[in-house]
Amino acid sequence: MSANGYRLLPGTGTRLGATWDGAGTNFALFSAHAEKVELCLFNPSGRREVARIPLPEYTHQVWHGYLPDVRPGQLYGYRVHGPYAPEAGHRFNPNKLLLDPYARAHSGELRWHDSLFGYKVGAKREDLSFDRRDSAFVMPKCVVVADASSWGADRAPRTPWARTVIYEAHVGGLTNGADHVEEPLRGTFEGLAEPQTIRHLQRLGVTAIELLPVHDFPDDRHLLDRGLVNWWGYNSMGFFAPATRYLTQPAALDEFRVMVRRLHDAGIEVLLDVVYNHTAEGNQMGPTLSFRGIDNVSYYLLGDDPRYYYDTTGTGNSLNLDNRRVLQFVMDSLRYWVEDCHVDGFRFDLASTLGRRRDQFDPHAPFFDAVLQDPVLAQVKMIAEPWDTGNDGYQVGNFPPGWAEWNDQYRDTVRAFWKGDEGQAQKLADKLLGSASVFEHEGRRPSASVNFVTAHDGFTLADLVSYNDKHNAANGEDNRDGHSHNVSWNHGVEGPTDDPDIVTLRDRQRRNLLATLLLSHGTPMILMGDEQGRSQGGNNNAYCQPGEMNWLDWSKMDDPFAAFLRGLIDVRLDRPLLTAERYLHADPDNPEGRHVVWHRLQGDEMQPDAWDDPQRRALAVSYHGREDRTLLLALNAGAEGRELVLPDGYWRRLVDTAEGFAMTRGAADILTGTVAIEGRALLLLEAEDDG
Repeated sequence: MSANGYRLLPGTGTRLGATWDGAGTNFALFSAHAEKVELCLFNPSGRREVARIPLPEYTHQVWHGYLPDVRPGQLYGYRVHGPYAPEAGHRFNPNKLLLDPYARAHSGELRWHDSLFGYKVGAKREDLSFDRRDSAFVMPKCVVVADASSWGADRAPRTPWARTVIYEAHVGGLTNGADHVEEPLRGTFEGLAEPQTIRHLQRLGVTAIELLPVHDFPDDRHLLDRGLVNWWGYNSMGFFAPATRYLTQPAALDEFRVMVRRLHDAGIEVLLDVVYNHTAEGNQMGPTLSFRGIDNVSYYLLGDDPRYYYDTTGTGNSLNLDNRRVLQFVMDSLRYWVEDCHVDGFRFDLASTLGRRRDQFDPHAPFFDAVLQDPVLAQVKMIAEPWDTGNDGYQVGNFPPGWAEWNDQYRDTVRAFWKGDEGQAQKLADKLLGSASVFEHEGRRPSASVNFVTAHDGFTLADLVSYNDKHNAANGEDNRDGHSHNVSWNHGVEGPTDDPDIVTLRDRQRRNLLATLLLSHGTPMILMGDEQGRSQGGNNNAYCQPGEMNWLDWSKMDDPFAAFLRGLIDVRLDRPLLTAERYLHADPDNPEGRHVVWHRLQGDEMQPDAWDDPQRRALAVSYHGREDRTLLLALNAGAEGRELVLPDGYWRRLVDTAEGFAMTRGAADILTGTVAIEGRALLLLEAEDDG
């Protein structure tokens, strides 16, 4: 059989996507409701369609065909025929070129034009109208690629959860301002793979880098119209394809793999922030780029009126993981990034949507059960952002065993304590010990709580201590976007100041916040740039800002704060009492005999009624274990200095935020009796004997 001059064979529907087998390419596309699928081949520039070939076979809801004459590098897309009946949920329009959901690479960028929409933009009937214009000239094209090349001796670090320290970063922001990276490589996977970039991560002592989305994504039309971009990337349109903006050459997939290999060689794991809760196609008024035109009814959750989408993400649509083929698509994508690209885990954006049964969250939803039994995914780190925008969406602590979760309760409690808010002491005690009240069930460990005080979504650490209010005017939304409840404190002046007292206090508060983070049980996550005081000028939603606001400042690599952070990480990782794999309580109910005792600064044990004092802004906790040196952690969020009465014995300082001191070998001076703890300061001491 031949079509348009190309030899055409039936092929197979067992492996979805475009698969090169060394002799030809098999094309397979799932669509349960299509009536015909056409494979469109393009010339190397992607500007001219050179062949349109109907896929000859339809097996188990998969359209497929095999072309012996198609080689790696071939550009392609699909046109899918079927009913255009939005009132029934169907939005087929063969005039629209569609991306293959399984494409491993894209060529070109999406260029916004009204022809991208399945309906006539501006028509009175809105999305019920039908647009006949061809969208191929403004669409990126899919690329046929060969399977991954040999990885050689690459070995995953396999860092235990208890010893994991995460650094959340943006591929572009990490090296766009880096002089040590050649200009064409800045802001790319290649730039991140540069030895000096990786040395910075090693010097900090982090064990994993969590990258904001690297799946291919477009810049939203409304942002480009305002001279902005989709900087963060939470709007995926290619779940197997790396973002073209982070590659130096189209379809240069080895650039991502080289980055992973070099990070692994440095002992650093690679975690990907992934967005499987929605796609870039938006609501019923959005463009037709892929899933909508392939099989809208299957891929998306639809409302009671199937013309509209059931949206729990705030983006206009939600993927339908109750559909077995959509679940297969997500699982295949995740396995691809682990098996072919060697990533070490994932952080799932708005993960509650992945476990939805319409209005209710279900920890036994098909996706969670599929991950649990999958021999590949069960071995990597899985982190949930445990909420979405729908009913029953807030699910912190309710994800299945084996998952870790972003803990926003930790963030808000630590911020409120150091801000000096009332009634925070007992809440903080729980958070310091892994948020046992939230996560200690079904055999979950303290590492299930991913602790953070800052993240990409919100203030940076420097802004957290410099602004009371968000300042997001640059986003073009009249400061309406971003959270208004930040639990932040400017310490007397909104924004930058030359007042030396305020600058000194802000610096100490930054140390207090990060020291609390690194000395808490759980999995700590640090935001890129917090080690050097990166500021976004009070913008707490810099998702659309492409400039230096979102860049790491490589001229500040010698900032003393970075050395303080490294000291904190060393102190943490050198002491098993701070990385306990079991929850510590007042009784030594574990094989190591590890337990804690809560104290007032006066030295006596904290009594139950003492926790009820809303004015309590200081507390101490001692950590004990049969084979461990005793530790004493004291925190004073009050404005005035206090005396800390030490337990019997001799003690050495490990961390002092008033002095900016954090060293794993401890200070030279030996302490006994009492020690001063300044106002708004933290001390960590270690016993000089078995305690």
